Parts: sequence; structure tokens; C-alpha cells
Amino acid sequence: MADLFAMKNRVVLLTGASRGLGRDMALTLAGAGARVLCAGRTVKELEATARAIARKGGKAEVVPLDITDEAAVREQVDAIVRRHRRIDVLVNNAGIIYREKIVDTSTATFRAAVETDLVAQFVVAREVGRHMLARRYGRIVNISSVMAILGRATVAGYVAAKHGLVGLTKNLAVEFGPHVTANAIAPGYIRTELNVALQRDKGFNAMLDQRTAAHRWGKPEDLRGPLLLLASDAGAYMTGHTLVVDGGLTTILA
Repeated sequence: MADLFAMKNRVVLLTGASRGLGRDMALTLAGAGARVLCAGRTVKELEATARAIARKGGKAEVVPLDITDEAAVREQVDAIVRRHRRIDVLVNNAGIIYREKIVDTSTATFRAAVETDLVAQFVVAREVGRHMLARRYGRIVNISSVMAILGRATVAGYVAAKHGLVGLTKNLAVEFGPHVTANAIAPGYIRTELNVALQRDKGFNAMLDQRTAAHRWGKPEDLRGPLLLLASDAGAYMTGHTLVVDGGLTTILA
């Protein structure tokens, strides 16, 4: 069974690999045997991710990339294919979030969230997908959110984009099958350095304890199994699916 989840010799392009969940995903994929191409805008933090992988005996490379720059995406994907001859797995993880009431949100701010969290995911998947289709093999894993299922005040751009990402995942599955799968993971509230303020909010913690079946925050390691399932051959018959990993939050709130 372990061979089904193995990533040995797979080439993985992971966006947003500089910190938080992205860094843990990079370590997870490298630990399973993949060569992880750590993409993002902050080279110094990407290098820290690559060093962390190397210390554990894994293989990683830094790929400077702004996913909202369509020409740069095309150039980097082509360069990776020339260098490695393939991209076996794409993990679309990069994204942004802003917090502001709708009536106070400028169109430019809303548009920036949708451009980064949805349109850029489409561009990266399209460019990588061309090569996957030519090779007749590929795994695309889009990182969505429980906000693709729920709504939450002050994050309208993020919620709209994550809802759209679930729809995009379905269309990628339909058009890229049968040899390329496309799925999404919708994490709940996971403890990372990006949400420390929320972790310290006693009221929010009480709500999360009461309204998740698991009665706790998620941890980055809670996403490792789902990620390997969708990125490996273990999930070969899953496509177009959004795997919710939220401790039962949406089950209770739905």
C-alpha cells in the first residue's frame, strides 16, 4: 500500500511554498520522494524551505515566480519542462486574503484577491496542463478553503475566489481527463504563523471548539495524508473532487 502514496522521482511544482501550509506541503512531498520546485515571490523564504528539505535528505529547488504575471508563468513552466522534461504534479497553493467590509472594499482590492486566488490558479493550471496532457499523466491539486462552502464577513474576495476555484477544479477534471486528475483540498482553520491573532482570540477559539466535531484547530500535519492521496497514484480514480479537511466544521455549520 505504501507504494501507492509514494512520490519517488516525481517532479512537483508547488506555489506558495515560502511559509505556512506551503512549506509543510513541500516538506511532505519531498519526504515522500518527490523533487519539489518551491515557487513564490519571496526568494529568501523559499530558500529556507529548500534548506529544510535538504536537511531531511530531500530534493528541492527554488523557483522565483509571481503567479499573477502570466508571461512569467509561461516562461517558468517552459523552463522547468526543458530542465526536468516534465511536471508530474502541480499544487496550486499560493494566495492572498484581505479583511474589509464589502461597503468599504474598493473594486481594485476585490479584483486583486480574485486575480491572485482564482485567475492566477487558472493560468498556472492551464500552462502546466498543456505539458501534462502531452505526456498523458498529471496530478493537479488546488488548495481551496472551507470558505468555498461557507461565507464569512470581511473576506468577500477570498470567499468568491475559493468558490470559483472549486468550479474551476471540476472543469479541469472534465477537460483534462482521463490521464490528468484535478482535485482540491478545502482546509478548515489550521494553526500557522499567518493566523496567530485569531489563535489568541478566546471567543473564536470557543466557537471553534464548540462547532467542530474534532473540538480543536487543525494542524499542518492534518493535511499531509489528503495531499499525498491526491498527488499520488493512490487517488488515480478521484478527479473533480473537493476534499474537505476541517475537523467537521462545515458538517456542523451547514
